[in-house]
Amino acid sequence: MKHKKIIFVCTGNTCRSPMAETALREELKKRKIRWYSVSSAGLRAEDGAPISANSRLVLSEAGLPVSENFKARRITPKMISEAYAVVCMTEDQAKYLRNAPNVTSMYALAGREIPDPYGQDENVYRVTLRAIMECMPAVIRGLGIQE
Repeated sequence: MKHKKIIFVCTGNTCRSPMAETALREELKKRKIRWYSVSSAGLRAEDGAPISANSRLVLSEAGLPVSENFKARRITPKMISEAYAVVCMTEDQAKYLRNAPNVTSMYALAGREIPDPYGQDENVYRVTLRAIMECMPAVIRGLGIQE
């Protein structure tokens, strides 16, 4: 069976979307759900940029593994067309990409947007990660993810 691709999208692909990517990957692993690959991208990402230091810190504090090879990348039409689902952190981001039927948002799936913590202290990143993790059960249900 071919893996279904899920892509989380934020602005720069260094804060929210890599945290969501990591959180969903770990939740799927914990639930022993296979056949999905999870990645992330940004609307205005600088290709090759590393994950933000605060994102890395709070993921590490939460015991969630961060890939040493993570590199930010910009979302492309090809990536969208090959994905099972593209999940944006905000409704505005989803509207920007909405011409594709597989684009949705955290708000549409879990009832809340994920504000951008960029440039703020690690406590804001902790709140952001907690919000993302609280959304994961609704994301899994909303995307119809099952073994």
